[in-house]
Amino acid sequence: MDLGFLDIDTLLPFMAIGFAAQLVDGALGMAFGVISNTLMVGVLGVPPALASQRVHLVECFTTATSGISHLLHGNIDKRLFFKLLIPGIVGGVLGAYVLSSIDAGVIKPFILAYLSGIGLYILWRGLFYPPKVKDPKVIAPLGLVGGFLDAAGGGGWGPVVTSNLLIQGADPRKVVGTVNSVEFFLTLTVSAVFIYHLGVADLAGATLGLLIGGLLASPLGAWAAKHLPAKQMLILVGFVLSLTSAYGVYRALI
Repeated sequence: MDLGFLDIDTLLPFMAIGFAAQLVDGALGMAFGVISNTLMVGVLGVPPALASQRVHLVECFTTATSGISHLLHGNIDKRLFFKLLIPGIVGGVLGAYVLSSIDAGVIKPFILAYLSGIGLYILWRGLFYPPKVKDPKVIAPLGLVGGFLDAAGGGGWGPVVTSNLLIQGADPRKVVGTVNSVEFFLTLTVSAVFIYHLGVADLAGATLGLLIGGLLASPLGAWAAKHLPAKQMLILVGFVLSLTSAYGVYRALI
């Protein structure tokens, strides 16, 4: 088998991006797509469409590894998992169907502005109010909306679902682990046709680098989610969500 296409100098930058993005996503339950896309497009000069395709494929593998790691660390709430699973998949399928008829770019700035506000609120709560864990009440509709926006808008499952569950007072560690685990099934469903048409050839080069980096970071993200105190997790989630969403608003408006 000819492995000449594996240029380590080409792979390393993408491995670093995949590692950093998945470390944040695994620990905080969001931002793999945003961080990967931002670094590839803004730093490495990858065309936006190609960057999005690569991230979509890689997430099918990283979410699987991350979900298994969270399961081994005891970060998954089974009741929350099953309450999110079916609505999330249904929302993802609906989002994939309407993608061709709705200009997601029009509503994306408004969604990102909403998430920026949510991020600031979570950051404020983490800084000034000790988190009090309680069972979330609104779950299934949240999964439906999160799945829909993830498919129709090219991302949003983690920021939408994780942030809103945290606002309802759910245990941050369980939220991150559960949302990450459900995301595997959502991503696999939405991406099935795309992966079929993409073929194996695109696993070479940049996509392979993202995949290797993401897979290496998945166990570390789950470990971090287990050991970070709830207060610190709220602060970090609020900071990352506010920063990435605000950057998304800026990119969408220029």
